[in-house]
Amino acid sequence: MNTASDNVGFELPPATVELAIGGMSCAACAARIEKQLNKLAGVEAAVNFASEKAHVRYVPGLCDAERLLATVLKAGFTATVSDEATRDEEKRRQLAGYRDERRRFAIAAALTLPLVAQMAFMFGNDVHGDVIPRWWQCLLATPVQFWIGWRFYLGAYHALRGGSGNMDVLVALGTTMAWAYSFVVTVCGLDRQHVYFEASATVITLVLLGKILEARAKAGTSAALEALAKLQPSTARVERRRGDAVDLLDVPVATLIPGDIFVVRAGEAVPVDGEVIDGVSVANEAMLTGESLPVRKVAGQRVFAATINGDGLLRCRATGVGRHTMLAGIIRLVEQAQGSKAPVQRLADQVAAIFVPVVSAIALSTLIAWWALTGDFASALVNSVAVLVIACPCALGLATPTAIMVGTGQGARRGVLIRNALALELAERLEVLVVDKTGTLTEGRPVVTDVLAASGDQASAAGEAATLLSLAASLEQGSTHPLAAAIVERARAEGMALSVPENVAAIPGKGLLGDVGKRRVHLGSLAWMKDQGWSVPQAEQLVARGRSVVVVAADERPLGCLGVADPLRATSRAAVARLERLGVEVVMLTGDNAGTAQAVAREAGITQFEAEVSPGDKAAALGRRKSAGRVVGMVGDGINDAPALAAADVSFAMGAGSDVAMQTADVTLMRDDLNGVADAISLSRATLAKIRQNLFFAFIYNVLGIPLAALGLLNPVIAGAAMAMSSVSVVSNSLLLKNWKPEKT
Repeated sequence: MNTASDNVGFELPPATVELAIGGMSCAACAARIEKQLNKLAGVEAAVNFASEKAHVRYVPGLCDAERLLATVLKAGFTATVSDEATRDEEKRRQLAGYRDERRRFAIAAALTLPLVAQMAFMFGNDVHGDVIPRWWQCLLATPVQFWIGWRFYLGAYHALRGGSGNMDVLVALGTTMAWAYSFVVTVCGLDRQHVYFEASATVITLVLLGKILEARAKAGTSAALEALAKLQPSTARVERRRGDAVDLLDVPVATLIPGDIFVVRAGEAVPVDGEVIDGVSVANEAMLTGESLPVRKVAGQRVFAATINGDGLLRCRATGVGRHTMLAGIIRLVEQAQGSKAPVQRLADQVAAIFVPVVSAIALSTLIAWWALTGDFASALVNSVAVLVIACPCALGLATPTAIMVGTGQGARRGVLIRNALALELAERLEVLVVDKTGTLTEGRPVVTDVLAASGDQASAAGEAATLLSLAASLEQGSTHPLAAAIVERARAEGMALSVPENVAAIPGKGLLGDVGKRRVHLGSLAWMKDQGWSVPQAEQLVARGRSVVVVAADERPLGCLGVADPLRATSRAAVARLERLGVEVVMLTGDNAGTAQAVAREAGITQFEAEVSPGDKAAALGRRKSAGRVVGMVGDGINDAPALAAADVSFAMGAGSDVAMQTADVTLMRDDLNGVADAISLSRATLAKIRQNLFFAFIYNVLGIPLAALGLLNPVIAGAAMAMSSVSVVSNSLLLKNWKPEKT
């Protein structure tokens, strides 16, 4: 999106808006709206026929929401800005439209039924002539053609005025030809010629039925997103001060602001994101993370909107309200993914752009050829109408977006948030997955695993081990290093009373030096201690086992060493094995030393790893694998591994506890579990398989149906029924993705 501001050295940040579009009848309509919007300066638009939404990025100053709405209106469609505040109104409007469609269909069916019954009676009894007088047939068919079917004429008018064609053009043209021919025959009293009032009325009625069934099926594609939106309660129990007293009041969630104190009773849903102030309970966060096990909540821990409190009472401070809750962020991300286009859809878009002109040309050729060869204008007309009616660009337009909508919705329910359709398609083709060690394969929280005294005397070793741990923890109290926190935590867990250190000095890259009580304590790396001339034989054993080693010395004498490790996640080994079963090669990159890297890789079942790799070198390592022509993914925490995540074809962020992760990664995993990557790959493969099936059905339907109609092997009524059901079958096939479930591990 280039603007004039680029010429003076800066770029205006684009704004985004989502429009709810009304009046689209097929993929050609979506393509026309998209084309008109993209003609505007500073605008990038993508229109999704399945969700009836347009996702638009524009440069403020060059365009605004009002101009976007006016452009859609000029193209012959309706549009409103869609956001959290208007979602309920959109739903009511869609429901009202659906009810109106059903009422129109009921009227059309009542008028068409006698015509269809006549046809069936004549066929079954070999009766020649009309059972219902022709003028009565005309009176029954005309309201269906021009009142019920007015929407097709209006849609065709707007499409042709915009220089393109759509399904409305085909339906209006085909049914009008059948009705007009029948009307002329009736007016002129040509009794020997057959009339086709039943064909024109039945086609319109069946197309309306198809639209109703399609709308019901399409509603199912967004069911997961609607279910998420309904999870948040409408009221919150909030503390309000009245003098020295504190009242608990039920207030609308929309009125809460950050800092408000709210109470969540047992079994209630959390109204907004917050931090626990008082209380102990557990929370069911399955609706956000897909994890069925409840999460313990105590003071200082976060709670999220729409999660369910367990059997305790929690008093919380609001930290995220309105559109700033985790739930709102998930909904926005899923909506963005559902509105995006996958590269696989390009072929369908190209076909839809030329579909109507090509079909119209085939219909005209059919009319001319049959009339010339048989001299029977009526049969030529019927075959030509059948060509127009059987052709359906709707199925092509629905093939990709409906599968993406269901797939991304299922992912959101399982804690896998896919940013866009491109990421979904790339995840399906993933060949190499590069994983970070800390926080991805491991817990990301070091713990002290070994406390070894330097003395070889077993009788005194236990006492010396306790002494060295107490001295080390006392000296480390003021440090913020993760290893220091692990040492202090171990000492406190053993009930040790720690001393206040004095004269503490940090030696960069080596360790700490200070006084604890009357003792001069050195604490640091094995290499630093060796420089001092001190050796601890046990330290080499810990290094061989992949531990990070901290040596402790006091009064110029080594006391022993501590082994610190970041434990492997309980699920990591099974997840690595599962990824390999999916045909994905797993490679570990870490900044740790080779011994630690080898130990973790061996424990996780990973055969390929690189140690002592800087963040910049990780990006280069991904680049080398990409240059070999392989599709490479990266999984990390979404922040520290930013260079590597950016270099990957598709990036995965573990543990979506931050908005940063949700905004930077292609796929965000709500749980700290590498199995989420395998789930995302499995889901992407299932979704892309459905897309390919849908495209095959849509193409083969038209490839077979149009020639059969042109050869006179399809009655227009049968063609209309087949056309009506083609879109329904594609959407129904997409809905089968609701049966997808992650592999149990």
